[in-house]
Amino acid sequence: AAGEAQCLSYTGCNFLRQRLVLATLSGRPLKIRKIRSKEEDPGLRDFEASFIRLIDKVTNGSRIEINQTGTTLYYQPGLLYGGSLEHDCSPSRGIGYYLESLLCLAPFMKHSLKIILRGVTNDQVDPSVDVLKATALPLLKKFGIDGESLEIKINRRGMPPKGGGEILFACPVRKVLQPVQFTDPGKIKRIRGTAYSVRVSPQMANRMVESARSILNKFLPDIYIYTDHMKGVNSGKSPGFGMCLTAETINGTILSAELASNPQGQGAVVLPEELGQNCAKLLLEEIYRGGCVDSTNQSLALLLMTLGQRDVSKVLLGPLSPYTIEFLRHLRSFFQIMFKIETKTAEEEHMGGEKVLMTCVGIGFCNLSKTIR
Repeated sequence: AAGEAQCLSYTGCNFLRQRLVLATLSGRPLKIRKIRSKEEDPGLRDFEASFIRLIDKVTNGSRIEINQTGTTLYYQPGLLYGGSLEHDCSPSRGIGYYLESLLCLAPFMKHSLKIILRGVTNDQVDPSVDVLKATALPLLKKFGIDGESLEIKINRRGMPPKGGGEILFACPVRKVLQPVQFTDPGKIKRIRGTAYSVRVSPQMANRMVESARSILNKFLPDIYIYTDHMKGVNSGKSPGFGMCLTAETINGTILSAELASNPQGQGAVVLPEELGQNCAKLLLEEIYRGGCVDSTNQSLALLLMTLGQRDVSKVLLGPLSPYTIEFLRHLRSFFQIMFKIETKTAEEEHMGGEKVLMTCVGIGFCNLSKTIR
């Protein structure tokens, strides 16, 4: 089939992960040209090279060719293999950068994936491991990917610039996915969160919790924010603190927000009180945007809907992020699938901002490499 599927061609460094993940799932070869060709330091960055190595580890028989300057990448996907692996992520991006893509690929491996990732667990750019654990895992369960072996475990925290964190991600394989009808987010019933501090005073976490509660307590009483102060080798190599909050509804929707302090030696000093308050406000913003999936996981939900059985799936989302909009374009090029998009105004939904109802018929993707026991 590889000979028949024509090679898709793109230019530029944007959306590299989306393209590689979708090429791997659809089995279509891919060529990306002019990667930062105009910059002083052209070609792939270290975190992108690390991501390509990770893709190479979880697949079997992939062909990856990169020219000398690193500005052109040719990728012919192999079979998703999985198994027990370890990977050192580049500290210039968070582990979330790698984990987001693994969440898309893991259910379709031949052997269930169990991988240890090392690097930065919480930073200001990528979704932190805490947020993905709180939001992405329940989302996978909705599509029938669940079981004892689905977990994300934080063994060590690592803050930028030096990292030093370590997590374990395990995910079972599935032959087919269930279609979902997920259109009523429901009312918020409780807020949970984690305030973490590493290599700074443990008092920082308590100060963040107090200030976040001062805002959230006006809305509902059931709030529990766990303070997590890791010591010694488990606290990574750089100091820092931050917070991750999740709001859960009666229908099992989980919306999240997070903030982390500035990396050591960069930017102004952030007070834990300010960070706690700002994080609470970000959560309220996310609740206002609403939908059944928070903005971090929109593309994951759309991908799982695409790969579902030949049946209708519906999901109500908040306003689509630019990343998600580009993802929809890529889904069309790789899988020839189009979503029906209906906007719902704030009046129809009686709450929050404008929402989008996404409907599609799954392509009936079947995991053929899964070993049948």
